[in-house]
Amino acid sequence: MKNKKPNVNLQALGLGAIAGMRAMAAPALLSHFLANDPAGALYNTRLRYLQRPIVATGLKFLAGAEVIGDKLPLTPNRIVFPQLAFRVLSGAVVGATVAGANEKPKLNGALLGMAGALAASYGFFYLRKMLGQRSGLPDMALGLVEDALVGSGGVALLRR
Repeated sequence: MKNKKPNVNLQALGLGAIAGMRAMAAPALLSHFLANDPAGALYNTRLRYLQRPIVATGLKFLAGAEVIGDKLPLTPNRIVFPQLAFRVLSGAVVGATVAGANEKPKLNGALLGMAGALAASYGFFYLRKMLGQRSGLPDMALGLVEDALVGSGGVALLRR
């Protein structure tokens, strides 16, 4: 995250969108990057826990479980209340963390993360549904494509 000056607003919004697609993937990706390159600006904040390697490992485990759970037929839609609320909260946390790590206002980052999560939750829910109907592809295949987009998009955002 310290290579070049990152566009913090883009990172907060983009990681929020990742959270809208996979709630645990965004904090797992961010925590992985922060554990390998800690941000001094987070040391005296409540968000510093995301820089701990043990937290990064735990979040990766939870993200993996979510990827598997997403493919199960009984998994509720991402736009129902408990699912949506968790995605928006995840977006807020990653947005605030990115902003704080770059010494920008955490509230702005949180709001951008929330907006990204909300938009992506609805957008990718309906996109996946529409693509499934039009293409005839099974939902699992579309979920795997979404997983690849989550991983590659998250890494690209954080390498900036």
